[in-house]
Amino acid sequence: MSGIGVIFDCDGTLVDSMGAWHDVDRTLAAEAGITLTKEDADAITTMSLPEASAYLHEQCGLGASSEDVLAMIFERMRAFYANEVEARPGALAFVQGLHARGVPMAVASSTPADMLAICVERCGFAPYMKAVVSVDDLHTSKREPAVYDHARSFLGTDRARTWGFEDAAYALDTLRAAGFRAGAIYDNDISGTREALLARADFLIASWEDLSPDEFLEKVALG
Repeated sequence: MSGIGVIFDCDGTLVDSMGAWHDVDRTLAAEAGITLTKEDADAITTMSLPEASAYLHEQCGLGASSEDVLAMIFERMRAFYANEVEARPGALAFVQGLHARGVPMAVASSTPADMLAICVERCGFAPYMKAVVSVDDLHTSKREPAVYDHARSFLGTDRARTWGFEDAAYALDTLRAAGFRAGAIYDNDISGTREALLARADFLIASWEDLSPDEFLEKVALG
């Protein structure tokens, strides 16, 4: 189908990794004798990795410096992406189906570029993506639409005909404010409750197994 493009978030959207990200903060903190509060977890969810590392050091007392915290997180997560991460059920089939129907796609993620590349390759998505971009490439975060526009530049579509799929409420806010279309997939309440996601998206799914490529393209046509 010509004229539309799709940009996927990676963690929590295409792959089952948010548990690992949430656990790495808690695990590193616990190893240092620090307990993170719900407020800490909620704050960290919307931050870039450098911001989260600085928060964990400055507000929670983890590590010798924010750079030290970042290095610890990277070490743990690189091993996870290389050896453990898996695609969410139905995600690869959905991507393959859109590719077969001529829909250009990209990945836009808050994950560092080197880990992101490993993840997308390991889980089988790489051959179907026009681009795989990280907020780190642009020195920004998903509170701004720059990473989505950068991904969109590889698709040749305008914002109104470009769909972003996200599991995080704050990222859906960014997409909609910038004039993108938005589909939400539920992963966990920290990223966004079902109610919060549905309020910000054109539609919400619980799993990729709940949406076929043809059903999605029908939604696009009706919208």
